[in-house]
Amino acid sequence: MSVPVLLSWSGGKDATMALERLRADPRWRVAGLLTTVTADGDRVGGHGVRRSVLQRQVDALGLPLYVAEMPAGADNDTYEAAFAKALDVARRDEPRLATVAFGDLFLADVRAYREAQLARLGWSGLFPLWGEDTARLARHFIERGYRAIVCCVDTAQLDAAFCGREFDATLLRDLPPGCDPCGENGEFHTCVYAGPPWAAALPISCRSCEQAGRFAYADLDIAGS
Repeated sequence: MSVPVLLSWSGGKDATMALERLRADPRWRVAGLLTTVTADGDRVGGHGVRRSVLQRQVDALGLPLYVAEMPAGADNDTYEAAFAKALDVARRDEPRLATVAFGDLFLADVRAYREAQLARLGWSGLFPLWGEDTARLARHFIERGYRAIVCCVDTAQLDAAFCGREFDATLLRDLPPGCDPCGENGEFHTCVYAGPPWAAALPISCRSCEQAGRFAYADLDIAGS
């Protein structure tokens, strides 16, 4: 019998590839998606994507979404409390849940934090993409037919002009030396709008790009809304 698992979901390429990997493994059954959203700004934490865009992705996947809501600028204790509450809600729906999967690739300190946080709550972590070559993974994403937009850029690491661009082979060629092809060091984040898990491309478009401190964000929305 497959084991149910929650998948940490940002709407980006790493989470999407983790979903594909888990669905291909008979040991696991993705029972739902877990995300963090700022309650006041209604945006996905770290990525700045509108909740309406995230919901459109999730609805098309046919999976329940569990949301940890917290105010912008909340401290880590507030985040962990919201995270724990979302896990409790998910477990009420699926009592066998005890595992959360993440699309993390190689940052050992991030993995250690996640595992320690989950252990305190009686859960465990799963990292289906861990240790894979990020250049190969980025090419695989594109070759599989996925489409994504760069939704956030850390301008201390990458030029703001990359914000709003398609994550494609041209973008990979344009990345400067030292920039991870998957943005694993936080150089950039993506929002996926097409690929194998979806029956059709989602009508997501970029209205503009805006600067907020050191970060540049693409203002993504559902076309026609």
